[in-house]
Amino acid sequence: MDRMAAFGPLFCDITWGAGGSTADLTLEIASRMQNMVCMETMMHLTCTNMPVEKLNNALKEVRGDAPEGHDTFTPIEGGFACALDLIKHIRKEYGDYFGIGIAGYPEAHPDSILDDEEKMKENYWRDIHYLKQKVKYRNQGTVFPGLALSFPGVFCHKECWDLQVDAGGDFIVSQLFYETGVFLQFVEDCRSVGITVPILPGIMPIMTYGGFKRMTSFCKTKVPQKITDALESIKDDDEAVKKYGIKLGTEMCRQLLDSGVPGLHMYTLNLERSAVSILEDMGLVNRDNLPRHFPWRPPTNVQRSGEAVRPIFWSNRPKSYIKRTADWDAFPSGRWGDSQSPAYGTLNDYQFMRRHTSSEKRAQKAREAWGDVLSSVDDVKQVFVNYCKGEINILPWNEMDSMQKESAELVPKLQELNKKGYLTITSQPRVNGAPSTDSTFGWGGPGGYVYQKAYIEFFVSPEGFSKLQPQLNSAPSISYMAVNSKGELHTTLDDGNVNAVTWGVFPGKEILQPTVVDPRSFMVWKDEAFDLWITEWSALYDGGSQERKVLQEIRDEWYLVSVVDNDFVHGDIFKVFGLGD
Repeated sequence: MDRMAAFGPLFCDITWGAGGSTADLTLEIASRMQNMVCMETMMHLTCTNMPVEKLNNALKEVRGDAPEGHDTFTPIEGGFACALDLIKHIRKEYGDYFGIGIAGYPEAHPDSILDDEEKMKENYWRDIHYLKQKVKYRNQGTVFPGLALSFPGVFCHKECWDLQVDAGGDFIVSQLFYETGVFLQFVEDCRSVGITVPILPGIMPIMTYGGFKRMTSFCKTKVPQKITDALESIKDDDEAVKKYGIKLGTEMCRQLLDSGVPGLHMYTLNLERSAVSILEDMGLVNRDNLPRHFPWRPPTNVQRSGEAVRPIFWSNRPKSYIKRTADWDAFPSGRWGDSQSPAYGTLNDYQFMRRHTSSEKRAQKAREAWGDVLSSVDDVKQVFVNYCKGEINILPWNEMDSMQKESAELVPKLQELNKKGYLTITSQPRVNGAPSTDSTFGWGGPGGYVYQKAYIEFFVSPEGFSKLQPQLNSAPSISYMAVNSKGELHTTLDDGNVNAVTWGVFPGKEILQPTVVDPRSFMVWKDEAFDLWITEWSALYDGGSQERKVLQEIRDEWYLVSVVDNDFVHGDIFKVFGLGD
């Protein structure tokens, strides 16, 4: 989900096992996508084989196929007979709170597809006129969709075709197809009956031969002979099939965009590689220059829409930050404001979330990365050095798959710091007026300039901090905070001071400062930072082991230190460590 969200799609959609067969799991996935991955989420919702109460519960949580064991959609007592009823219900109960997407079928709904050509033509047009009843008659502009509705295969009688129901659907997403002409004809036919909302083509890249055959058979999708012939010759070569699927998908998407479609809806089936490769081949996305509204991904949750600034300490653990601040009564907009007013969630609340979302796979990966043997602090240092080198990509203080890209220029110095016993967990270089479109440091859109103060955060032994502290105190551009797990604090900052360490200047806007160093937040963060030595790392080893003793000593005795070089023009933060140029 994180990898897909990084490309900045308009929304990601998540299917729901109809009849509520996977309701709890998929609601949790959708909630994480919306609230923690911070990606606008379109949730599928079926209207049949489902009581109204369950649908309302899903809508309240924010959230189609026949349930397992059922071949058809069947109205049940206390439920809806068709998607049209459900759309009306949503609009009646929730107004315009949700954007509503409707499924469309360029070749007609599978239940309507017949060998009888005349009957097939009648069914096709019946589907289109029924689709017309479910959408808005006037396009109200682009919306960010909140959920999508599965087409249930229940149709109105012919005499109802031209009733102007105007139920309120905002846009249409099509079923998969492999002939672009079929989709474009479908759009033309929809427009001919007065459907004006956006219609997005559903593109399903061919990833495996077996999967392609199953999906096209289930959906009764027409497959051009040239595609069938091409696949038959390579069907036993999975990589060749995938490459062909990317090539075919790229050709289809180019034809569609050249024909004026408003966008592309990519079916990934939880595997983003083929979809992203198609978009890369078309020049629509660039892995090396991902869009960033802020240095961190803004939440899509409406309750957090005013959030425009965060403490830097959680830079590598955004999900933890979102979880722990979920109950804030307000979010600063533009300036930090009163940093005492928000109430951070307790560490126990976050630990509960972490226990229920961690996995054996991650624990195994962590054990492989951090080693079976930690006989001394030197072994721990080497783990951090390996992380800086890119030889491992996981640390307890980073929820990402790797170090932040902007820290790349610091890597040689960070390796030296870790060898000397400064175990670094967050860093950023100084930046003085980089274009806001810069592939490494840019954020906020075109036309602006971004700035950063150099920042390093690390753990160090009491002896190491005693040697370092005089250097920190004597450097005029340096400010710092150092605290141990007992809460003993050394700092050059007053309790109420907040230091902006990232800001941007944009045309026609106030200066934005999305990342800050805040002393009060640091004292909240330190509990989590020290706790991770035990809950994420030490827990991998047997009780009473040497590994646990080493990690427990670091947790109990060492300092967590936050250092800012306020000279973002000429400063060299590494001088205080004896590593300056």
